[in-house]
Amino acid sequence: MRLALVSVVTALLVLPALIGGAAPGWAQSGQQSLGLQEQGAPPSPPPATPEPQPPPPVRQDNPGLFQEMGKLFDKMLPQKKPEQGGGTASAPPPPSSGDATKGIEDALSRLKPSTMVTGRSACPLAANRTPDCKAGADKLCQSKGYKEGNSLNTDATESCSAKVLIPGRARKPDDCRTDTYVTSALCQ
Repeated sequence: MRLALVSVVTALLVLPALIGGAAPGWAQSGQQSLGLQEQGAPPSPPPATPEPQPPPPVRQDNPGLFQEMGKLFDKMLPQKKPEQGGGTASAPPPPSSGDATKGIEDALSRLKPSTMVTGRSACPLAANRTPDCKAGADKLCQSKGYKEGNSLNTDATESCSAKVLIPGRARKPDDCRTDTYVTSALCQ
């Protein structure tokens, strides 16, 4: 997982340099001499030394993807409190790409490892008569040896009493109920 993250971040750093890093080519002007002269033609004057070209302008940082990613990670990561002391706290320097990579690694290292499990666990009815699938997911994960879980997929079925099968009997609201089941969960 860490190797894949490093590969993705490296690709994000290298790709803009590959795409935008090519210098524009200089146009060729006039005909070039191959050092041969036509007979009877006066010798051509030696080519004038070309004027030195000004260096290309220094490319400014594009406030784009990397700075936006840095802002996102600054919002995601908990802010450090300034140290207590007599001095004043100065603003931190803007994040560089190395700082952003470290921030990503820190955020991912704090995530708990999760595993997806499948099975079938009923979602009990809550006080407001709606299915509580968090409890169903917890029960499914605990049956697989985990502490807790979050439901990923659910299934619902309608369960009816045998009274519904009586010919000529009108169906009443309490004859059937909908049961909800957690069929897959993300466990920790």
